[in-house]
Amino acid sequence: MNLWTRIFLPFAAGYYFSYFLRNVNAVIAPELTRELGVSASDLGLLTSAYLLTFGAVQLPLGLALDRYGPRRVEATLLLIATLGCVLFALGETLPQLAVARGLIGLGVSACLMASFKAFGQWFGVERQASLNAAIMAAGGLGALTASTPLSWAIPVLGWRTVFFALSLVGLAVTILIWRSPEKPMAAAGEPFAKQLSGLVSILKSPIFWRYMPQSTLIVGGFIALQGLWAVPWLMNFSGLPREAAASHLLLMSIGMLLGFLGIAFGVGPLAARGIPAERLLQTGMGLGMLATLLIVLGIGPSEPLWFALGLVFSVGNLAYALLQKNFAGNLAGRVNTALNLMVFVGAFSIQWGFGAVVDVLQTSGLNARDAYQTTFAVLLAAQIAGWLWYLLGTRTR
Repeated sequence: MNLWTRIFLPFAAGYYFSYFLRNVNAVIAPELTRELGVSASDLGLLTSAYLLTFGAVQLPLGLALDRYGPRRVEATLLLIATLGCVLFALGETLPQLAVARGLIGLGVSACLMASFKAFGQWFGVERQASLNAAIMAAGGLGALTASTPLSWAIPVLGWRTVFFALSLVGLAVTILIWRSPEKPMAAAGEPFAKQLSGLVSILKSPIFWRYMPQSTLIVGGFIALQGLWAVPWLMNFSGLPREAAASHLLLMSIGMLLGFLGIAFGVGPLAARGIPAERLLQTGMGLGMLATLLIVLGIGPSEPLWFALGLVFSVGNLAYALLQKNFAGNLAGRVNTALNLMVFVGAFSIQWGFGAVVDVLQTSGLNARDAYQTTFAVLLAAQIAGWLWYLLGTRTR
């Protein structure tokens, strides 16, 4: 078998599994709300427990990937995700489900970063942006499956049966990744203090802080919306039934998938024509802000706008490859996980905070529609500020 089959496909299966689990609560939110009797803030906290543990482990994960390699690290963690799925299926209370959701987040925390590390080991640097986009396309398929297809399955199987089935999928993916090849790690014999010093140098770098606000607020915000708040927004602001809201989530996932495929196959040819990846990132994020503004204002047909939001979100992930080019190859795991930490700090804060703000606004007298609109508008303002910071860094560099 060639490298594509032996390296790419197992890690793509892992990221597909990870992204499905990230978004599953968006579709089962009505069942969780009905069975547990929780508020919007409680639902946000429950769902964002995934993001909390996912983000908290990113810095030590980068050290582990550079020392022990992507195969062993990801396969070990996926066993924790499998256990989390079983516990979520058995959970009866909000704390039990939150703990299980946190274990799932911990267990899939390496799925994307381990892929990036493996690609850096086995493929040339010139292929990193395309390969990164291709693995994100696998995640897009996971997001797509966790939309309308999942909404069809829930009434038939129930959400608990779905999570039992996901535990079996997790075990199968673990075996696939464990059987993939690996290379000796350059940092395997490196003293821990030196590894930590490399991480500190990344966190102190101005180039890192140029990318950080945009990735935290825009990419993290998209993850928070796709993973939970898109469906409640469409039901409360747009007045759609769950099936129609889930179809919007499907369109957004299709847009994201097409965007990743476009980047995977188009970055090289566009660069050859004088359109670098950095310009794609700048323009894509600007178009994303415009699509979000129209959604917040309720202007225009919603289906194309949510499709466009998924399409331009895919461009935001070019930041990983662009940032990594500024550091030595043996720091790749730490560079990617440092940026990923910021993304998931944003995703956790926004996913939890969105529900908390909605609850406060409704308590103060706003109806559900106005509360959701005001909360989304505040998020958009913060995202625009992060994008402008990135553009300012581009001009002053």
